Amino acid sequence: MPMPPHNRRASRAAVASLGAVGLIALAAAPAAFADEAPSELVAGGIKPVDGVKPGDIFDVPATVANKGAGAAKMASISYSVTRGLDFAEVPSNCREQHVRSGDELPERWIAVCVFDQVVEPGAVYTTDRPLRVKVLDRALNEELGLQTMEGDPQADENGDPPVPGTAPAVTLVKAPTGSAGSAHIVFAPVTAVNTADYQVTGAALKGRVGDTVTMKATFTNAGPAWFMRKEGERSVSVLITPPAGTSVVKRGNFCRAEGKTYHCGMVSLNEGSHETYTFKLKIDKQVAGAKGSVALSTEPRPFDTNKANDRADITLDVTGGGSTGGGGSTGSTGSSTNGSTGGSTGGSTSGSAGGSSSTGGDGSTTSGGDLAETGSSTLPIAGAAAAAVVAGAGTLLVARRRRAQNPS
Repeated sequence: MPMPPHNRRASRAAVASLGAVGLIALAAAPAAFADEAPSELVAGGIKPVDGVKPGDIFDVPATVANKGAGAAKMASISYSVTRGLDFAEVPSNCREQHVRSGDELPERWIAVCVFDQVVEPGAVYTTDRPLRVKVLDRALNEELGLQTMEGDPQADENGDPPVPGTAPAVTLVKAPTGSAGSAHIVFAPVTAVNTADYQVTGAALKGRVGDTVTMKATFTNAGPAWFMRKEGERSVSVLITPPAGTSVVKRGNFCRAEGKTYHCGMVSLNEGSHETYTFKLKIDKQVAGAKGSVALSTEPRPFDTNKANDRADITLDVTGGGSTGGGGSTGSTGSSTNGSTGGSTGGSTSGSAGGSSSTGGDGSTTSGGDLAETGSSTLPIAGAAAAAVVAGAGTLLVARRRRAQNPS
């Protein structure tokens, strides 16, 4: 039950899909109901949450209002949280589902609460107690989503089987007027106080003039937090500059050349994620003191307070002088990805997140998670985000379209 992100592309997709579903439902409706006034349920009540810490628990109030002319025979509220959050408890008239990342949607948890109560037109309701959400160790920039509809949403096909809650049931009660929401789906950012240590490692190379040597540089998010890029936000890239006197025969996956430096992206920015960039370098000549580097790009990262491991050397020990008199064309036989980002993986790398891994074309293994792009943006996600799938009138769309693109 993915929830569409709040961006133009997703909005168009959601409107088109919901419109089609509405037409089908209208065509199938008995003539006796043709003159019934429609209901229009909107959600509200949630606000941005800032300054929470791992281990904290906070309340999520919710309101349901009927802005239509007719009564809604029943209502549902669907709560969605990104992978740094989870539900502290789930009422017995609600069900929880863990949804894996896929189709560029982030990993998330959804709690769907169904109320067999009539929601009168013009009335505003709230739950008799708020849902409680806990902050996980990996939380950083998260997002909370809320959706309401008349009826019971279907389960997300990309998720685990829904599990009924065990806490006391929650009900809808009349709320003060004026507190109604204005949209079918609403979002609010949740910002946690946490850190994520991005680090790189270099390489020590050795060979004779004319040799082709393998260079491996790495990127790791040592955590404890994962990172979800917000829509339009630049993300980290790894800048690799080979030592002087060498030429690149084959570049690493997710890398593209900009002059003598290669800009490389990564599949995931989940906590514990790891990317290895494997280059083939030809030693063309001996250059005294030749040294390359691996470094993180310079976008602001206030959550990454350890800067000592943001840069590493690539050293080269050449035996035998002279020159090969030519040298390969830099990056002329680059990897088949040609600098494009890798595909989206299963999402989590720890705990109930249910991680997965993928193997790059160079044989290196990368941790699973939301797709991070090379260069200007990584993946998707406070209003993080990004587009959505609507699987029927009852489907809850939670989501974050993550665009995979070449580094800029």
